[in-house]
Amino acid sequence: MRVVKYVIIGNSAAGIGAVEKIRQLDKSGEITIISSEPHHTYSRPLISYLLQGKTDEQRMKYRDDDFYKRNKCTFLAGKTVTKICPDNKYVELDDKKTIPYDKLLVAAGSSAFVPPIEGLDTVKDKFTFMSLDDARKLQASLGKEKKVLILGAGLIGLKCAEGILDKVKEITVVDLAPRILSSILDDEGARIVQDHLERKGMKFILSSGVKTFDGNTAILDNGASVDSDILVIAVGVRPNTKLLAGIADIDKGIIINDRCETSAKDIYAAGDCTQSVDVSTGQSKIMALLPNAYMQGECAGANMAGADMSFAKAIPMNAIGFFGLHIITAGSYYGDVYTDKKDGGYKKLFYGSDRLNGYILIKNVDKAGIYTSLIRERTPLSSIDFSLICERPGLMAFTKEERVRKLGGADL
Repeated sequence: MRVVKYVIIGNSAAGIGAVEKIRQLDKSGEITIISSEPHHTYSRPLISYLLQGKTDEQRMKYRDDDFYKRNKCTFLAGKTVTKICPDNKYVELDDKKTIPYDKLLVAAGSSAFVPPIEGLDTVKDKFTFMSLDDARKLQASLGKEKKVLILGAGLIGLKCAEGILDKVKEITVVDLAPRILSSILDDEGARIVQDHLERKGMKFILSSGVKTFDGNTAILDNGASVDSDILVIAVGVRPNTKLLAGIADIDKGIIINDRCETSAKDIYAAGDCTQSVDVSTGQSKIMALLPNAYMQGECAGANMAGADMSFAKAIPMNAIGFFGLHIITAGSYYGDVYTDKKDGGYKKLFYGSDRLNGYILIKNVDKAGIYTSLIRERTPLSSIDFSLICERPGLMAFTKEERVRKLGGADL
């Protein structure tokens, strides 16, 4: 029987998910993982905790040290794929070496977007915050007398701020949006989180952007100026789609179907470089989230190995915390709204057409999984006790048959 050659571009969640699924189904195929980073697979969301001192590089590893050996993978670390040749079925590396494939997975992730701001090249110490190398470089520049300016009050910028707050003199966060975490929170939820961060010492300038830099001075579009010693750029990310330009269909991200196939034969894609259907809206969009990436990787790996698997339950979802304040959001915010602010928490459920569409939870997040399941499964709200779910989420709000299914055959 002919040995199948699998090539995976990318060494994060999607690539790892693919390896593990391939090895479940194909014990003898040749797996080659190519990563432009020189590191063992690691969990990117933990880089802020590395700076905070809450973890170290060993504990950041996404899989054990023997992962590649145990799964019989050839790991090409610090190598970059520069070209894919679908007609002859090989990829070319930056050292001109070629790697043949039968099945190819593009799990190339995303990169930090650096806006073309006038004078940015005059800023001496400037960093992005997407990778372990970014965190190492930023860490080397920190100091108790340093003032930091962070462009971007989204997830990346605020996690960076949390990670370095006690290692610098001052942090100012600037964002064009009128509220922090504007992609995942509403006005009221954002105000709760901003108040919490301000009490910790962070400063915010919102509804403003940087017009120009003059060395270490940022001139804002409202005429104000901010002096800093360190600049962190965290205004957003862009999917790494370039490798498949002219080869497969690309919109904002690489377009994939429910089997994680691209429009090119024997080429799959998964993770942050893709866009797929959000089941809470039916729209095709980028959902750069680790759980989705891993599940897409598994799906791609299964189909690369000859199985028939689909993943059609992707939703926008974020679970994050700042100094002990936990936030989980999922789905899309449209329809009727249920609001609960008891015990200092904040809960908003968005529903309509007999379905839960999305939610925002701040502080009390322990039952978020039930709401997430309702969104992913598109569970008819008429089939459960939705009023009970709103107030006290639990399995007892489901029918007996549904409880048995969710508990794998055991009933409560």
